Amino acid sequence: MKVSDIMSDRVITVGQDEPVITAARLFKRYNLGAMPVCDDTGRLQGMLTDRDIVLRCTASGADPKNVKIRDIMSRGIVTTTPDCDIDSAAKQMSADQVRRLPVVDGGRLIGMLSLCDMARHCDMEAAAALAEISSNVTRKRVEEK
Repeated sequence: MKVSDIMSDRVITVGQDEPVITAARLFKRYNLGAMPVCDDTGRLQGMLTDRDIVLRCTASGADPKNVKIRDIMSRGIVTTTPDCDIDSAAKQMSADQVRRLPVVDGGRLIGMLSLCDMARHCDMEAAAALAEISSNVTRKRVEEK
């Protein structure tokens, strides 16, 4: 089975020159936690997460109406291709500790592959990927002062 067989091809994206508040509103409207950032030609430029907004914008006191998405998005994004097999994609997600892989063809975003997509169509690969992704999560006890 290939990535193209199970990926989501309806992807909400945001432009890199949009203000952060636009992304925050899209996150709320569509109940998202991550969104690909594309340029005007549909080329993937980065990813933006709700965590990026909190840590790189609001926690620093910046106004999300005035900060551009390009200033807080994550770059150097791990991607896959539509013809990649699911097992390889699951291994890539595990190795890179990601829950979503943008699917690109010729540099243009054409879809997203998530653990949810994998769980719906191929339980074993998704379970293994989730286990690997979550294996490095540790809980630290915060000492009270």
